[in-house]
Amino acid sequence: MKVILAKTAGFCMGVRRAMEIVMAEANKKEGPLFTFGPLIHNQQVLNILEAKGVKATDDVRELTSGRIIIRAHGIPPRKRELLEGTGLKVIDATCPKVTRVQQIIRHYSNKGHSAIIVGDPNHAEVIGLMGYSKSPAHVIQDEADVAGLPPVDRPFVVAQTTQNQEKFNEIVDVLKRRFPDLLIFDTICDATQERQQEVRTFKGQVDAVVVVGGYHSANTQRLARISEEESLPTFHVETEQDLDKDKLSRMSVVGLTAGASTPHWMIRNVLQEIEAIRDRQETFLTRWLKQVFRFMVLSNLLVASGAFSLAYAAAVMEGRDPVSPFPVLAFLYIFAMHVFNRFLDKGASAYNEPDRTAFLKTHKALLNITGITALAMALALSYRVGVITFLALTGLSALGIVYSVPLIPERIRDRYRYSKIKDIPGSRSLSEALAWVAVISLLPVLETRGVDVPAAVMTGLVVFTWSYARAIFFSLLQVQGDLMVGTETLPIILGERRTLVLLRIVFLITAFVLLVSPALGIAGMFCYIILIPLFTLWLSLMAYERQWLCPGITLEALVETNFLLTGLLALVWQNWR
Repeated sequence: MKVILAKTAGFCMGVRRAMEIVMAEANKKEGPLFTFGPLIHNQQVLNILEAKGVKATDDVRELTSGRIIIRAHGIPPRKRELLEGTGLKVIDATCPKVTRVQQIIRHYSNKGHSAIIVGDPNHAEVIGLMGYSKSPAHVIQDEADVAGLPPVDRPFVVAQTTQNQEKFNEIVDVLKRRFPDLLIFDTICDATQERQQEVRTFKGQVDAVVVVGGYHSANTQRLARISEEESLPTFHVETEQDLDKDKLSRMSVVGLTAGASTPHWMIRNVLQEIEAIRDRQETFLTRWLKQVFRFMVLSNLLVASGAFSLAYAAAVMEGRDPVSPFPVLAFLYIFAMHVFNRFLDKGASAYNEPDRTAFLKTHKALLNITGITALAMALALSYRVGVITFLALTGLSALGIVYSVPLIPERIRDRYRYSKIKDIPGSRSLSEALAWVAVISLLPVLETRGVDVPAAVMTGLVVFTWSYARAIFFSLLQVQGDLMVGTETLPIILGERRTLVLLRIVFLITAFVLLVSPALGIAGMFCYIILIPLFTLWLSLMAYERQWLCPGITLEALVETNFLLTGLLALVWQNWR
């Protein structure tokens, strides 16, 4: 079944910012942490926050120590004063878009203007906005409410940031007829407008729309209503378990969007569940090929094959004989380390890769046996190559396993911020890249006489940048899950935009090395050929940035296929030159 994922689906800027603030504070472990009211309208996220020790409260009278976070909706000034008077450390996570509306109301009401707010009077954001008006603010929800407004002097109108844009425009038209001197401030968040408009564009493209988000989330409910207004069969679900698979199985194309408080991993769960619904026209062969493809990705066979291919291509670039044990060693080592670390790293995987987590649980025994067998075969093969290679691979294997193992005793672990190597900020991407360089570029030169040092250095640099780009790319796809468990990856430290800039720099460095090396006589013309998979890897990044492909098995496979392409081109080069 084809699924069209809305580009705007998921956390809006304000919710993402609030989540980042809360998770950063939770990971500090500096005493009690509270949010003033539920952080967002998503029960699944609230349950996770509670498990991390973040408690939601509306009553602070009994609280005397700790930290309290003002949620993205904002609060009235008097409540802020109440919080500051408790002795708690107050941390403001109010959405900047909401802060702007608060400032408009404060500024104009202080000048004698009367505030009219279009929104839900019971919504936390609107309650907070009303507190910024010097005189009583008037809240209306539809055109009929305009007639019930009392005579007001110098009125101005603002909107709850998550309001329906078309509804707001209709209400403003009625207000202008009654109050010709009305000042209008369209304060609906751009993200809200965009996701509402995107739902409307589904009409004519899809057979049905699935909206993911809390049943009590106002902005999610509006998305569902807009879809229904466009006469589209609409399914509002909180999780993948709420999907009506029988009805959806009759559809060919489904549009998928989500509310502003829905995390990406929940969207991904629903997406994968919809894609798994069998199309009634799908053939047995198609289903079988999809299952094989999925197994290759989730079992780590595809990434291991990519390591084999890159090792083969590295040998050709360096001028070594590619028909050697080293590509096989790369395959066995990378496969074993990925299997072991997938099982050891149980934290963020449940959020980042729910499909893989379920696969690992189902095939745990098989993967453990194959992982142990692969490592044993790698060690045996390395011993046949030489003692130095054996000792080096043994050390690499120990480091690869220790990477995800706590090094500090459990009884004192809470005193330290980092208990594993992988907890060190930015270590995951760097460790993966160094492991690839060690097994692909370092092992082959340990017992080789007359090593071409410049060629070996050049090849090692290319392998490093290539594998580093891969690791950073996958970290980008896993930000929200890593944030939930406190893993400080590069995208969390730098932010998505800076990380994307870093990726482009890595690509440029790799391209520069490949272009210059033959000209300097360091390597042969094959370096120019290897620019092809580098370009296609860059296209994979573009597919992510422009949301041509959503995070999942297909995008992961696309990235890994670029590594397979390096080996295929090397094989063709060897046979045809």
